Order: sequence, then C-alpha cells, then structure tokens
Amino acid sequence: MTIEIRGPVQLPARREDIELHTIDGLRLVGELALPESGAPAATLVTLHPLPTAGGFMDSHILRKAAGRLPALADLAVLRFNTRGTTSPRGTSDGAFDGGVAEAFDVAAAMDLVRERGLPRPWLVGWSFGTELALKYGRDHDVEGIILLSPPLHRASAAEVAAWAGDSRRVVIVVPEFDDYLRPAEARERFATVPQATLIAVEGGKHLWVGENQTRRVLTEIVAAVHPDALPLADEWDEDAGRDAAPSA
Repeated sequence: MTIEIRGPVQLPARREDIELHTIDGLRLVGELALPESGAPAATLVTLHPLPTAGGFMDSHILRKAAGRLPALADLAVLRFNTRGTTSPRGTSDGAFDGGVAEAFDVAAAMDLVRERGLPRPWLVGWSFGTELALKYGRDHDVEGIILLSPPLHRASAAEVAAWAGDSRRVVIVVPEFDDYLRPAEARERFATVPQATLIAVEGGKHLWVGENQTRRVLTEIVAAVHPDALPLADEWDEDAGRDAAPSA
C-alpha cells in the first residue's frame, strides 16, 4: 500500500527531543530528526520565521522538512525555538531580542551539531530566520546558507555584502508574490554577493502555502544540499516496513 506524501504526513525517522544551551545561560527546546538507519548525508539547521508574528520551530515548511527529508533525502533536520518562543515542544527561555541576542541561539545549535558529529551542516532560514543566517552564518562551520523568503529587514547591506567572495554557498529562494522582497528587488539587493544563486519561484508567496509550494521549496533545499536524492518521491510504500503516520 502506498500513500501520497502531502500535508502533515510524517515519514519514518529517528526523532529526539533536544535542548540547546546558550552562552548567556538559556535553555532552548527543539527536535533532531535523523534518517531511520545509517548516517545522514548532510544536516539542515533550521531557523524559523518571526516569533512575534507566529513563527516557531513548527512553522509548516520546517515541520515538513523534518517530517519528510530524513526518509526521502537522508538528511538530518534540527529545529528549535529561538529565545522566548513557544511551540507544542515547549517554550525556550528568555525573550525575543529582535535578532541580536539570537546570535547566541544560532551558536548553541551549531554547538550541538559539532558535539553530535552531524555532517555537512547548512543553515536554512525562513523569513526572520534568513536574517539570522545572514548575520551570523559566517561565524560558523557551515557549507552554506539557504534563504527562504528573505525580507532583509534586519540584515544590513554590509552584512549581506560580507558574504561576497566567501567560499560557502548562498542560495536564495524568492517567491514571485512575496510580501516583503520580490525577485527583481532581491537581485538588486543581493548583487553584492555575485556567487549567490537566486531562485525565483513563479506563483510563490511568502508563507509558501499549499502542497505545490511546499514540494518546490523542499526540492530546492535538497537540490542545494544533496542533489543525488532528487527527485523527491511523492508517494511512500507503507508495506515495506516503513510506516508513515500523521504528525501531532
């Protein structure tokens, strides 16, 4: 029996509730999802949208990445709530700091990646999370950053330009109908990073609502990080001993 992979379907993985500990003494809650067997091919460290606008570790693209990509693409997916953010997993200590003290949150996530020996880490930011990736990603041992719907509200022009000539990849996925930064303006504002790859998604919107947009975003992530896993399956064989179940 096969099922269609869509919506809240969660495919098999080793899932672990984790805690991160920041240098300024906070405890952040999160989850690490690993392939059901074997070592991951690469690691996604996800950074969620703006918590004051409802963003958290379960924002749908990040939740679906964790629900699908360990099985479909052999990726490890780390999700966590930045300081002061609440989700069903719990509430992280501290208070939202507008992207400033969140530098310590990114560092704590990368500490866990290093401690666990997780391979080939990439920062994957969505909206507010892209600001954190741009501002602080260069401080860490990552292969690259993937920016989904970057608003460029908090990352300065200098912080963007600092990526110019960096050996690490910068992949920017911009929806055609974004609420904050559309493809033409994004090309102008990222022109200072000539090695960046900008992908304009026709019909896309800032929140990537709908299964077609979800699949497009997950495909672009995998294309950057582990292209050998493409194309991503859109069905799953439950009879092969790999049961899929709806997520909570």
